Amino acid sequence: MDLKNIAKKIIALKDADLKLRDQLIQKGELGEGYHAAMETLHTQNAKTLAKIIDHIGYPTIDKVGQAASEAAWLLIQHSIGHPHFMKRCVQLLETAVQEQKAAPRNLAYLSDRIAFYEGKPQLYGTQFDWDKNGKMSPQAFDDLTKVNQRRKAIGLNTLEEQTQVIRARVARERQKPPEDSEKRKRDFEEWRKKVGWI
Repeated sequence: MDLKNIAKKIIALKDADLKLRDQLIQKGELGEGYHAAMETLHTQNAKTLAKIIDHIGYPTIDKVGQAASEAAWLLIQHSIGHPHFMKRCVQLLETAVQEQKAAPRNLAYLSDRIAFYEGKPQLYGTQFDWDKNGKMSPQAFDDLTKVNQRRKAIGLNTLEEQTQVIRARVARERQKPPEDSEKRKRDFEEWRKKVGWI
């Protein structure tokens, strides 16, 4: 398969991912946990993308273009049931960023996402979830001043500004906090163990 067709395939995978997310939002089924249909799609997409990466390496902008490179990053972000794949990709992405073939912002998001699932503090504060008061809030991070310095260095807004942006989006999408936050927390811990994050 040539790079143009690979780029189209990656974008098609991303489009299917976002379409399913929109459908779940419309039905009010986003937020209670990892939806089974979404988990299945994310797994299929991760397997397909892993094969592509085996074939061409990380889908950098110079190989597949801006749109497909961004799409690949989104698919990796969503491959949360596959820790080894995500960790492999973050190393490849680090190299791509050093070679100026991928956006530093994408590396920040992916690094934070891995830290969140491993139960470690984020460096950029990019990962949000429902807090115990039913508000969408940034997950654990190391230090607000340092987080905002790091965010500024790669062209991101402040964490305070981003919190407002995320909460506005959640309200627009009519997402609701989980009915039983303790159960959701227990389910999340079991899931993290099952897939190998902890």
